[in-house]
Amino acid sequence: MTRKSSSHSATKPSAWLLLFLAGVTPVGKLAAQDFTPPDVGGQQSDQGSKIKIGFYGFGTRLGWDVEDGEAIISITFDLGNLGSDQVRLRPSAEIGFAEDVNTYAVSAEILYRFTPDTEKAIPYVGLGLALAGSDDCSIRDGCPEAWLQFVMGFEVEFRSSMNWLLEYHAEDALNRHRLFFGLTTRRGG
Repeated sequence: MTRKSSSHSATKPSAWLLLFLAGVTPVGKLAAQDFTPPDVGGQQSDQGSKIKIGFYGFGTRLGWDVEDGEAIISITFDLGNLGSDQVRLRPSAEIGFAEDVNTYAVSAEILYRFTPDTEKAIPYVGLGLALAGSDDCSIRDGCPEAWLQFVMGFEVEFRSSMNWLLEYHAEDALNRHRLFFGLTTRRGG
């Protein structure tokens, strides 16, 4: 006669609970949630002010500082239109990683997009102002610094709600050069 051990998993209440939950849990296709940005295109000019501030999307970028060889991660926010659907307000935050010191920057940029969001490729240019600092700001004079920025880039459709982006940033009054690659949400997709 075989004696059952009290540690046999089939007799534990937790095993029965897991078995029950596995049996009643619906199993279906799992997919990532799509971000659907609000549709702001096609609005009439007689609706009042063309300045529209709100959260319309976001983007993430990886970059490289050409001068310092610094790796950069960044997030951007599409916060509205300034007079036209093609003139955008886009703040961002950047963290740079280098061997000797890490850098930080927050900026606000105004971008002019040459084509509407419905196009497959959207080139743009912009100007901005950044506040930049680093780990060693407490021992350096003139830190944090204000940087004038010039932005040039383009987006290419990846999905109906997402675009690839490639950007060049000339920062600190054209003394620093950064390249970015990333993904951003697409309005009206």
